[in-house]
Amino acid sequence: MAYWIFVALFLAGIVVALVLPRYRLKKAIAAPFPDEWVAIVERNIAVYPSLPMPLRMQLRKLIKQFLHQKHFSGASGLEITDEIRVTIAAEACMLLLNRRTGVYPSLRYIIVYPSAFVVDRPQGGADGIVSEGRKGLLGESWSNGKVILAWDNVLHGASNFVDGQNVVLHEFAHQLDSETGSTNGAPFLAGNNCLRTWAATLSGEFEELQRDAWRGKRSLIDHYGATNPAEFFAVATETFFEKPRQMAKHHRELFEVLQCYYRIDPRDWQT
Repeated sequence: MAYWIFVALFLAGIVVALVLPRYRLKKAIAAPFPDEWVAIVERNIAVYPSLPMPLRMQLRKLIKQFLHQKHFSGASGLEITDEIRVTIAAEACMLLLNRRTGVYPSLRYIIVYPSAFVVDRPQGGADGIVSEGRKGLLGESWSNGKVILAWDNVLHGASNFVDGQNVVLHEFAHQLDSETGSTNGAPFLAGNNCLRTWAATLSGEFEELQRDAWRGKRSLIDHYGATNPAEFFAVATETFFEKPRQMAKHHRELFEVLQCYYRIDPRDWQT
């Protein structure tokens, strides 16, 4: 009898472990979007008033799921507030609009610094010798379920949605890229045709950007994207969302493949 009681309790524990998180998530998503959060989004996300109402409703739902599932922590004395959480969630979730996808399922933690943070990174010299060096960063995306951000730059990018520089869009594009198991500039794509078009277009644009960077030629897409294909995808994502009209004019094929992937047209948001 004791054995069967143990089995019953064990199975009940499994059921609770599986069902309870889903119930809590469903409850969190169904809850009203607080007026205080609406005020934060309207105040900090410059492009939000230009979004059509269906996209605003989508974004609010995604924000609720994001905030329910992700843990925020402050670094260097920064206290995490709803303004920080909602602003970061809103920008991150803009990459998920109109897409049937999870809400960054591998991401667990967002660490936020007040401003640029310094990290130790190996650096190679011209002589081939690698040494430790200190580097200031505005954001990082890790494959172990973490994103690190500088709050002052997050706020600047959210309020200035036309300069092509947005640390949240950049780092969360890396998160999308890493969902395949490798951060290489090729996120999950639908179908072989899409994959071939993506590979041909992005490789050509990446090589062109590398040439521009080498020659010191100005480019719509930031030269940092010439670092490697993963950085190119992240930088191109920033440009697609913040400078869509210029990208559609000067990099039409690249704009079209990104539009196919993200399933939105940010040109509709610009006044």
